[in-house]
Amino acid sequence: MIQGACLCGAVQWRFEGVPDGATACNCTACRRYGVLWAYDYEGEGITVSGSTQAYIRGKALSFNFCPTCGCVTHWRALKQDEAGRRRIAVNLRLAEPEAVAGIAIDHFDGLDTFEDLPRDGRCVADYWF
Repeated sequence: MIQGACLCGAVQWRFEGVPDGATACNCTACRRYGVLWAYDYEGEGITVSGSTQAYIRGKALSFNFCPTCGCVTHWRALKQDEAGRRRIAVNLRLAEPEAVAGIAIDHFDGLDTFEDLPRDGRCVADYWF
């Protein structure tokens, strides 16, 4: 299990297990936020607690942040899938470095092609140190 929290601690999340990868996306929002995402479903693999404010981006998702310290904590799908589940991703940069340092980076071209790019061998620690 991996846990993360915003700077002031008012918003916390928990990711059950260890994600296969941390997504670095270059879309207009993610590159500005500087986030690294780990995905699952709300209430299944990911639990978020604390009050957040949301910035609705398009018709698909909201970026959620702490209203006190401003940290982007997660994004959340606006609609449930056919099975009634809601996709969610937490910002791994809010976890303690040693808990996520070895997770491989997955690159996603959210700016131009909307496609996954090949892994280049880097991990979260390469982005921090």
